[in-house]
Amino acid sequence: MILAVAPASPADAWLERAPLLLRDALTGWLPDALRPWVSALLSIAVILGVFGLLFAYMTLAERKLLGRMQNRPGPNRTGPFGLLQPFADAIKALTKEDIVPRAADRVLHFLAPVVLVALSLLGLAVIPFGRNLVAVELEAAVLYFFAAGAATELSIFMAGWASRNKYSLLAAMRALAQLISYEVPLLLSVVPVVVVAGSLSTTGIVAAQGGWAAGIWPHWHALTPWGFSAFAVFMIAALAESNRSPFDLPEAESELIAGHLTEYSGFKYALFFMAEYLGMAALSAMAVTLFLGGWQAPLGLLEFVPSYAWFGVKLLLLLLGFIWIRATFPRLRIDQLTRLSWKFLVPLALVNLLNGGFWAATADWSGPAAAVRWLVSALLVVVPFVALARSLAAGYGPRTYRYAPS
Repeated sequence: MILAVAPASPADAWLERAPLLLRDALTGWLPDALRPWVSALLSIAVILGVFGLLFAYMTLAERKLLGRMQNRPGPNRTGPFGLLQPFADAIKALTKEDIVPRAADRVLHFLAPVVLVALSLLGLAVIPFGRNLVAVELEAAVLYFFAAGAATELSIFMAGWASRNKYSLLAAMRALAQLISYEVPLLLSVVPVVVVAGSLSTTGIVAAQGGWAAGIWPHWHALTPWGFSAFAVFMIAALAESNRSPFDLPEAESELIAGHLTEYSGFKYALFFMAEYLGMAALSAMAVTLFLGGWQAPLGLLEFVPSYAWFGVKLLLLLLGFIWIRATFPRLRIDQLTRLSWKFLVPLALVNLLNGGFWAATADWSGPAAAVRWLVSALLVVVPFVALARSLAAGYGPRTYRYAPS
Protein backbone atom coordinates (compact mmCIF):
# COMPACT_ATOMS: atom_id res chain seq x y z
CA MET A 1 0.00 0.00 0.00
CA ILE A 2 1.43 3.38 -1.02
CA LEU A 3 0.96 6.05 1.62
CA ALA A 4 -0.05 9.66 1.13
CA VAL A 5 0.63 11.09 4.61
CA ALA A 6 -0.43 14.67 5.29
CA PRO A 7 1.41 16.72 7.92
CA ALA A 8 -1.77 17.93 9.62
CA SER A 9 -2.15 17.06 13.30
CA PRO A 10 -5.30 14.89 12.83
CA ALA A 11 -3.06 12.47 10.92
CA ASP A 12 -1.40 11.59 14.22
CA ALA A 13 -4.66 10.52 15.90
CA TRP A 14 -4.87 6.85 16.81
CA LEU A 15 -8.08 6.22 14.88
CA GLU A 16 -6.56 7.85 11.81
CA ARG A 17 -3.54 5.56 11.96
CA ALA A 18 -5.48 2.44 12.97
CA PRO A 19 -5.53 0.85 9.46
CA LEU A 20 -1.78 1.39 9.12
CA LEU A 21 -1.09 0.03 12.60
CA LEU A 22 -3.12 -3.07 11.80
CA ARG A 23 -1.25 -3.53 8.52
CA ASP A 24 2.12 -3.17 10.28
CA ALA A 25 1.06 -5.67 12.92
CA LEU A 26 0.19 -8.21 10.24
CA THR A 27 3.33 -7.68 8.14
CA GLY A 28 5.91 -6.65 10.74
CA TRP A 29 7.16 -10.19 11.38
CA LEU A 30 7.77 -10.87 7.66
CA PRO A 31 11.12 -10.43 5.85
CA ASP A 32 11.60 -7.03 4.23
CA ALA A 33 11.44 -8.53 0.75
CA LEU A 34 7.96 -9.96 1.35
CA ARG A 35 6.34 -6.99 3.08
CA PRO A 36 5.41 -5.02 -0.08
CA TRP A 37 3.81 -8.12 -1.62
CA VAL A 38 1.83 -9.01 1.47
CA SER A 39 0.82 -5.37 1.91
CA ALA A 40 -0.48 -5.33 -1.67
CA LEU A 41 -2.42 -8.55 -1.07
CA LEU A 42 -3.92 -7.05 2.09
CA SER A 43 -5.01 -3.99 0.12
CA ILE A 44 -6.70 -6.23 -2.45
CA ALA A 45 -8.39 -8.28 0.27
CA VAL A 46 -9.68 -5.17 2.05
CA ILE A 47 -11.08 -3.67 -1.17
CA LEU A 48 -12.75 -6.97 -2.10
CA GLY A 49 -14.16 -7.45 1.40
CA VAL A 50 -15.41 -3.91 1.97
CA PHE A 51 -16.97 -3.43 -1.46
CA GLY A 52 -18.30 -6.98 -1.52
CA LEU A 53 -20.20 -6.28 1.70
CA LEU A 54 -21.19 -2.86 0.38
CA PHE A 55 -22.68 -4.54 -2.70
CA ALA A 56 -24.57 -7.03 -0.55
CA TYR A 57 -26.10 -4.48 1.77
CA MET A 58 -26.69 -1.87 -0.93
CA THR A 59 -29.02 -4.37 -2.60
CA LEU A 60 -30.81 -4.82 0.72
CA ALA A 61 -30.96 -1.07 1.37
CA GLU A 62 -32.27 -0.44 -2.12
CA ARG A 63 -35.00 -3.05 -1.82
CA LYS A 64 -36.10 -1.75 1.59
CA LEU A 65 -35.97 1.92 0.61
CA LEU A 66 -37.85 1.30 -2.63
CA GLY A 67 -40.37 -0.68 -0.62
CA ARG A 68 -40.91 2.18 1.80
CA MET A 69 -41.25 4.65 -1.06
CA GLN A 70 -43.85 2.35 -2.65
CA ASN A 71 -45.72 1.69 0.63
CA ARG A 72 -44.56 -1.90 1.17
CA PRO A 73 -42.17 -3.37 3.76
CA GLY A 74 -39.42 -4.85 1.57
CA PRO A 75 -37.33 -7.86 2.69
CA ASN A 76 -37.92 -8.50 6.40
CA ARG A 77 -38.04 -12.29 6.90
CA THR A 78 -34.47 -13.59 6.55
CA GLY A 79 -32.65 -12.81 9.79
CA PRO A 80 -33.45 -9.91 12.14
CA PHE A 81 -35.00 -7.07 10.12
CA GLY A 82 -34.07 -8.98 6.96
CA LEU A 83 -30.33 -8.37 7.45
CA LEU A 84 -29.40 -11.86 6.22
CA GLN A 85 -31.32 -11.51 2.95
CA PRO A 86 -28.19 -10.75 0.83
CA PHE A 87 -26.57 -14.01 1.98
CA ALA A 88 -29.73 -15.96 1.16
CA ASP A 89 -29.74 -14.38 -2.29
CA ALA A 90 -26.08 -15.33 -2.77
CA ILE A 91 -26.77 -18.96 -1.84
CA LYS A 92 -29.72 -19.03 -4.21
CA ALA A 93 -27.61 -17.62 -7.07
CA LEU A 94 -24.83 -20.13 -6.41
CA THR A 95 -27.15 -23.13 -6.37
CA LYS A 96 -29.26 -22.22 -9.41
CA GLU A 97 -28.61 -24.13 -12.62
CA ASP A 98 -26.21 -22.49 -15.06
CA ILE A 99 -27.88 -22.78 -18.45
CA VAL A 100 -25.69 -22.14 -21.51
CA PRO A 101 -27.24 -22.19 -25.01
CA ARG A 102 -25.96 -25.02 -27.22
CA ALA A 103 -24.77 -22.60 -29.92
CA ALA A 104 -23.11 -20.17 -27.49
CA ASP A 105 -19.36 -19.60 -27.30
CA ARG A 106 -18.81 -21.17 -23.89
CA VAL A 107 -15.45 -19.52 -23.22
CA LEU A 108 -16.62 -15.97 -23.97
CA HIS A 109 -19.96 -16.67 -22.30
CA PHE A 110 -18.06 -17.47 -19.09
CA LEU A 111 -15.46 -14.70 -19.39
CA ALA A 112 -17.88 -11.80 -19.99
CA PRO A 113 -19.22 -11.47 -16.38
CA VAL A 114 -15.80 -12.25 -14.88
CA VAL A 115 -14.09 -9.55 -16.96
CA LEU A 116 -16.83 -7.05 -16.15
CA VAL A 117 -16.45 -7.54 -12.38
CA ALA A 118 -12.65 -7.43 -12.59
CA LEU A 119 -12.64 -4.19 -14.58
CA SER A 120 -15.19 -2.65 -12.21
CA LEU A 121 -12.84 -3.36 -9.29
CA LEU A 122 -9.65 -2.11 -10.96
CA GLY A 123 -10.64 1.54 -10.71
CA LEU A 124 -10.89 1.34 -6.92
CA ALA A 125 -7.13 0.85 -6.66
CA VAL A 126 -6.40 4.56 -7.21
CA ILE A 127 -9.13 6.02 -4.99
CA PRO A 128 -7.75 7.71 -1.82
CA PHE A 129 -10.18 6.41 0.80
CA GLY A 130 -8.43 8.32 3.59
CA ARG A 131 -5.51 10.51 4.45
CA ASN A 132 -3.21 7.47 4.48
CA LEU A 133 -5.27 5.02 2.45
CA VAL A 134 -4.66 4.63 -1.26
CA ALA A 135 -3.74 1.24 -2.69
CA VAL A 136 -1.74 2.50 -5.69
CA GLU A 137 -0.36 6.01 -6.15
CA LEU A 138 -0.18 6.96 -9.83
CA GLU A 139 0.67 10.30 -11.41
CA ALA A 140 -2.01 9.62 -14.03
CA ALA A 141 -4.53 7.98 -11.68
CA VAL A 142 -7.55 9.73 -13.21
CA LEU A 143 -6.54 8.56 -16.68
CA TYR A 144 -6.07 5.01 -15.40
CA PHE A 145 -9.48 5.02 -13.70
CA PHE A 146 -11.40 5.98 -16.83
CA ALA A 147 -9.32 3.69 -19.05
CA ALA A 148 -10.28 0.74 -16.83
CA GLY A 149 -13.91 1.88 -16.79
CA ALA A 150 -14.12 2.24 -20.57
CA ALA A 151 -12.90 -1.33 -21.00
CA THR A 152 -16.13 -2.61 -19.40
CA GLU A 153 -17.88 -1.97 -22.71
CA LEU A 154 -15.91 -4.87 -24.18
CA SER A 155 -17.41 -7.34 -21.70
CA ILE A 156 -20.95 -6.21 -22.52
CA PHE A 157 -20.31 -6.82 -26.21
CA MET A 158 -18.75 -10.19 -25.31
CA ALA A 159 -21.94 -11.16 -23.47
CA GLY A 160 -24.17 -10.30 -26.41
CA TRP A 161 -21.90 -11.88 -29.02
CA ALA A 162 -21.16 -15.08 -27.09
CA SER A 163 -24.86 -15.79 -26.46
CA ARG A 164 -25.50 -16.41 -30.19
CA ASN A 165 -28.88 -14.79 -29.71
CA LYS A 166 -29.92 -12.00 -32.05
CA TYR A 167 -31.84 -10.23 -29.31
CA SER A 168 -28.85 -10.33 -26.97
CA LEU A 169 -26.55 -9.04 -29.71
CA LEU A 170 -28.87 -6.17 -30.67
CA ALA A 171 -29.33 -5.26 -27.02
CA ALA A 172 -25.56 -5.29 -26.48
CA MET A 173 -25.09 -2.93 -29.44
CA ARG A 174 -27.79 -0.67 -28.01
CA ALA A 175 -26.05 -0.73 -24.64
CA LEU A 176 -22.75 0.20 -26.29
CA ALA A 177 -24.42 3.13 -28.04
CA GLN A 178 -25.62 4.39 -24.66
CA LEU A 179 -22.28 3.87 -22.93
CA ILE A 180 -20.29 5.59 -25.68
CA SER A 181 -22.76 8.49 -25.75
CA TYR A 182 -22.35 9.17 -22.04
CA GLU A 183 -18.63 8.40 -21.89
CA VAL A 184 -18.02 11.71 -23.69
CA PRO A 185 -19.72 14.08 -21.20
CA LEU A 186 -18.37 11.98 -18.31
CA LEU A 187 -14.78 12.57 -19.43
CA LEU A 188 -15.37 16.19 -20.43
CA SER A 189 -16.73 16.98 -16.96
CA VAL A 190 -13.46 15.78 -15.40
CA VAL A 191 -11.13 17.91 -17.54
CA PRO A 192 -11.88 21.24 -15.71
CA VAL A 193 -11.01 19.54 -12.40
CA VAL A 194 -7.64 18.46 -13.80
CA VAL A 195 -7.03 21.98 -15.17
CA VAL A 196 -7.86 23.73 -11.89
CA ALA A 197 -6.06 21.21 -9.65
CA GLY A 198 -3.11 20.98 -12.03
CA SER A 199 -2.77 17.25 -11.48
CA LEU A 200 -3.98 13.89 -12.78
CA SER A 201 -3.25 12.29 -9.42
CA THR A 202 -6.27 11.55 -7.25
CA THR A 203 -4.33 12.37 -4.07
CA GLY A 204 -3.18 15.64 -5.65
CA ILE A 205 -6.75 16.58 -6.55
CA VAL A 206 -7.91 15.90 -2.98
CA ALA A 207 -5.02 17.99 -1.62
CA ALA A 208 -5.99 20.86 -3.95
CA GLN A 209 -9.40 20.98 -2.21
CA GLY A 210 -7.92 21.37 1.28
CA GLY A 211 -8.49 24.41 3.49
CA TRP A 212 -11.51 26.69 3.88
CA ALA A 213 -12.58 29.74 1.89
CA ALA A 214 -12.89 32.76 4.18
CA GLY A 215 -12.55 30.26 7.03
CA ILE A 216 -16.17 29.19 6.52
CA TRP A 217 -16.76 26.71 3.71
CA PRO A 218 -14.37 24.17 2.25
CA HIS A 219 -12.53 24.55 -1.06
CA TRP A 220 -14.45 21.68 -2.61
CA HIS A 221 -14.83 21.94 -6.37
CA ALA A 222 -18.58 21.24 -6.18
CA LEU A 223 -19.03 24.49 -4.21
CA THR A 224 -17.88 26.61 -7.15
CA PRO A 225 -20.07 27.47 -10.19
CA TRP A 226 -17.95 25.53 -12.69
CA GLY A 227 -17.50 22.65 -10.24
CA PHE A 228 -21.21 22.36 -9.53
CA SER A 229 -21.94 22.19 -13.25
CA ALA A 230 -19.22 19.59 -13.81
CA PHE A 231 -20.47 17.58 -10.81
CA ALA A 232 -24.05 17.55 -12.15
CA VAL A 233 -22.91 16.44 -15.61
CA PHE A 234 -20.66 13.79 -14.06
CA MET A 235 -23.43 12.29 -11.93
CA ILE A 236 -25.97 12.23 -14.78
CA ALA A 237 -23.43 10.51 -17.02
CA ALA A 238 -22.56 8.14 -14.15
CA LEU A 239 -26.22 7.09 -13.95
CA ALA A 240 -26.14 6.18 -17.63
CA GLU A 241 -22.74 4.49 -17.45
CA SER A 242 -23.89 2.23 -14.62
CA ASN A 243 -27.20 1.41 -16.38
CA ARG A 244 -29.24 2.88 -13.56
CA SER A 245 -32.76 4.24 -13.86
CA PRO A 246 -33.82 6.35 -15.72
CA PHE A 247 -31.08 5.16 -18.10
CA ASP A 248 -31.54 1.40 -17.63
CA LEU A 249 -32.52 0.67 -21.24
CA PRO A 250 -29.82 -2.01 -21.76
CA GLU A 251 -31.62 -4.25 -19.26
CA ALA A 252 -35.19 -3.01 -19.68
CA GLU A 253 -37.21 -6.21 -19.34
CA SER A 254 -40.34 -4.68 -20.82
CA GLU A 255 -38.56 -3.80 -24.07
CA LEU A 256 -35.57 -6.12 -24.50
CA ILE A 257 -36.38 -9.22 -22.45
CA ALA A 258 -33.19 -8.85 -20.35
CA GLY A 259 -30.90 -7.15 -22.82
CA HIS A 260 -27.46 -8.70 -23.19
CA LEU A 261 -28.26 -10.85 -20.12
CA THR A 262 -31.04 -12.83 -21.83
CA GLU A 263 -29.01 -16.05 -22.01
CA TYR A 264 -27.46 -15.74 -18.53
CA SER A 265 -28.68 -17.40 -15.35
CA GLY A 266 -27.48 -18.42 -11.92
CA PHE A 267 -24.23 -17.02 -10.60
CA LYS A 268 -23.17 -15.51 -13.94
CA TYR A 269 -26.26 -13.32 -13.89
CA ALA A 270 -25.44 -12.36 -10.29
CA LEU A 271 -21.94 -11.30 -11.37
CA PHE A 272 -23.42 -8.85 -13.87
CA PHE A 273 -25.65 -7.53 -11.11
CA MET A 274 -22.62 -7.22 -8.81
CA ALA A 275 -20.62 -5.39 -11.50
CA GLU A 276 -23.40 -2.81 -11.82
CA TYR A 277 -23.20 -1.95 -8.13
CA LEU A 278 -19.40 -2.01 -8.06
CA GLY A 279 -19.31 0.35 -11.04
CA MET A 280 -21.82 2.61 -9.34
CA ALA A 281 -19.68 2.63 -6.18
CA ALA A 282 -16.49 3.30 -8.15
CA LEU A 283 -18.00 6.25 -10.02
CA SER A 284 -19.44 7.63 -6.78
CA ALA A 285 -16.03 7.28 -5.10
CA MET A 286 -14.41 9.17 -7.99
CA ALA A 287 -17.09 11.88 -7.73
CA VAL A 288 -16.27 12.26 -4.03
CA THR A 289 -12.58 12.52 -4.91
CA LEU A 290 -12.97 15.01 -7.75
CA PHE A 291 -15.74 17.28 -6.48
CA LEU A 292 -16.50 16.72 -2.78
CA GLY A 293 -13.05 17.06 -1.24
CA GLY A 294 -12.33 13.34 -0.99
CA TRP A 295 -11.58 12.45 2.61
CA GLN A 296 -11.52 16.13 3.71
CA ALA A 297 -13.83 17.10 6.58
CA PRO A 298 -16.55 19.67 5.75
CA LEU A 299 -15.50 21.85 8.72
CA GLY A 300 -12.23 22.30 10.56
CA LEU A 301 -13.97 21.54 13.86
CA LEU A 302 -14.80 18.06 12.58
CA GLU A 303 -11.30 16.97 11.66
CA PHE A 304 -11.12 14.76 14.74
CA VAL A 305 -13.32 12.28 12.83
CA PRO A 306 -11.10 9.85 10.86
CA SER A 307 -10.70 10.83 7.23
CA TYR A 308 -11.87 7.45 5.92
CA ALA A 309 -15.12 7.90 7.87
CA TRP A 310 -15.80 11.18 6.04
CA PHE A 311 -15.11 9.48 2.73
CA GLY A 312 -17.51 6.69 3.64
CA VAL A 313 -20.28 9.12 4.60
CA LYS A 314 -19.97 11.03 1.32
CA LEU A 315 -19.90 7.79 -0.68
CA LEU A 316 -23.02 6.44 1.02
CA LEU A 317 -24.91 9.70 0.45
CA LEU A 318 -24.20 9.55 -3.27
CA LEU A 319 -25.24 5.89 -3.42
CA LEU A 320 -28.48 6.71 -1.62
CA GLY A 321 -29.01 9.40 -4.25
CA PHE A 322 -28.85 6.69 -6.94
CA ILE A 323 -31.59 4.79 -5.12
CA TRP A 324 -33.75 7.89 -4.70
CA ILE A 325 -33.46 8.69 -8.40
CA ARG A 326 -34.47 5.14 -9.33
CA ALA A 327 -37.62 5.47 -7.24
CA THR A 328 -38.48 8.90 -8.63
CA PHE A 329 -37.88 9.19 -12.38
CA PRO A 330 -39.44 7.13 -15.19
CA ARG A 331 -37.32 5.44 -17.83
CA LEU A 332 -36.33 7.45 -20.90
CA ARG A 333 -36.81 6.37 -24.48
CA ILE A 334 -33.66 5.67 -26.45
CA ASP A 335 -34.10 8.81 -28.59
CA GLN A 336 -34.55 10.95 -25.47
CA LEU A 337 -31.49 9.33 -23.92
CA THR A 338 -29.15 10.03 -26.83
CA ARG A 339 -30.57 13.52 -27.41
CA LEU A 340 -29.94 14.44 -23.76
CA SER A 341 -26.31 13.42 -24.11
CA TRP A 342 -25.32 14.87 -27.48
CA LYS A 343 -27.52 17.98 -27.54
CA PHE A 344 -27.36 19.01 -23.89
CA LEU A 345 -24.67 17.40 -21.73
CA VAL A 346 -21.83 17.46 -24.27
CA PRO A 347 -22.27 21.17 -25.19
CA LEU A 348 -22.71 22.07 -21.53
CA ALA A 349 -19.52 20.19 -20.61
CA LEU A 350 -17.61 21.88 -23.46
CA VAL A 351 -18.65 25.32 -22.25
CA ASN A 352 -17.64 24.29 -18.75
CA LEU A 353 -14.14 23.57 -20.06
CA LEU A 354 -13.88 27.27 -20.87
CA ASN A 355 -15.30 28.05 -17.44
CA GLY A 356 -12.71 25.89 -15.71
CA GLY A 357 -9.92 27.52 -17.71
CA PHE A 358 -11.19 30.96 -16.72
CA TRP A 359 -11.32 29.92 -13.05
CA ALA A 360 -7.75 28.60 -13.16
CA ALA A 361 -6.45 31.72 -14.95
CA THR A 362 -8.03 34.04 -12.35
CA ALA A 363 -6.90 32.13 -9.26
CA ASP A 364 -5.04 35.20 -7.92
CA TRP A 365 -8.05 37.56 -8.09
CA SER A 366 -9.04 38.87 -4.65
CA GLY A 367 -11.35 41.46 -3.12
CA PRO A 368 -13.95 42.88 -5.56
CA ALA A 369 -12.27 41.00 -8.40
CA ALA A 370 -13.12 37.71 -6.64
CA ALA A 371 -16.83 38.64 -6.71
CA VAL A 372 -16.54 39.39 -10.44
CA ARG A 373 -14.84 36.02 -10.88
CA TRP A 374 -17.76 34.23 -9.22
CA LEU A 375 -20.31 36.20 -11.24
CA VAL A 376 -18.64 35.47 -14.59
CA SER A 377 -18.27 31.78 -13.71
CA ALA A 378 -21.94 31.57 -12.64
CA LEU A 379 -23.06 33.22 -15.90
CA LEU A 380 -21.00 30.71 -17.86
CA VAL A 381 -23.09 28.03 -16.19
CA VAL A 382 -26.59 29.55 -16.15
CA VAL A 383 -26.69 31.11 -19.63
CA PRO A 384 -25.62 27.97 -21.56
CA PHE A 385 -27.90 25.83 -19.37
CA VAL A 386 -30.97 27.93 -20.14
CA ALA A 387 -30.11 28.24 -23.85
CA LEU A 388 -29.47 24.51 -24.27
CA ALA A 389 -32.58 23.57 -22.27
CA ARG A 390 -34.77 25.79 -24.46
CA SER A 391 -33.20 24.35 -27.59
CA LEU A 392 -33.70 20.80 -26.36
CA ALA A 393 -37.34 21.43 -25.48
CA ALA A 394 -38.16 23.25 -28.74
CA GLY A 395 -41.10 21.63 -30.48
CA TYR A 396 -42.09 19.57 -27.43
CA GLY A 397 -45.15 20.96 -25.67
CA PRO A 398 -46.95 19.67 -22.59
CA ARG A 399 -48.50 16.26 -23.08
CA THR A 400 -52.27 16.30 -23.46
CA TYR A 401 -54.59 13.36 -22.99
CA ARG A 402 -57.65 12.91 -25.16
CA TYR A 403 -60.31 10.31 -24.62
CA ALA A 404 -62.43 8.67 -27.27
CA PRO A 405 -66.05 9.88 -27.31
CA SER A 406 -68.39 7.56 -25.47
